Amino acid sequence: MSKDVFDVVCSDDAHHQFDNTPKGFSSFLKAIAQGSLVVMEATGYYHYRLAQYLFKHGVVVSVVNPLSVKRFIQMKLAKVKTDKSDARAICEYGRVNHVPCYTALTDVQAECLQLFRLLDSYLKKRTATKNKLHGEETLGIPSKFVHQSLKRDLKHLDKEVKALEERLLLLVKQDQQHQLTLLKGIPGLGTKTALFLIVITDG
Repeated sequence: MSKDVFDVVCSDDAHHQFDNTPKGFSSFLKAIAQGSLVVMEATGYYHYRLAQYLFKHGVVVSVVNPLSVKRFIQMKLAKVKTDKSDARAICEYGRVNHVPCYTALTDVQAECLQLFRLLDSYLKKRTATKNKLHGEETLGIPSKFVHQSLKRDLKHLDKEVKALEERLLLLVKQDQQHQLTLLKGIPGLGTKTALFLIVITDG
């Protein structure tokens, strides 16, 4: 899977390439035999839409860990790495291993995952901004303009983090209230950690 296209190798070793777009998904769906198992690597954002599309159209899908496939390729001592050879390796991996079946995320789960990823990004950025601000203060604030800009940036990030956390909590309460209650009942485990566990494990 890549941003623009995805390569497919069938069990008869035929190679095909499709656009990573709804039109490409539709063409792929028409090309595969009924009862097929489609195995793909988890590749960040790129595999997600195709996996969801195929699942919703009744195709059995398995999303496998890229590290497992990489080790499988290394064991076979394959040296040439192309999109076609990777697709062939994934096909063979799916044939010789028991691969887990993919279950599509609900709209709420998908939004929670998006919120969590953005929240993680903002938290890292906020930490970096705090460190820069501390560095400026250590220098004795030679530039008040820079200091004020960093403070504004930090204030904005605080506001966005709060909004994301509130939205995440609202969705988890709507979808996984029982899980949230159970997790928060564990001594020393707070709301943020509970939300993290629920989102990462899909409940």
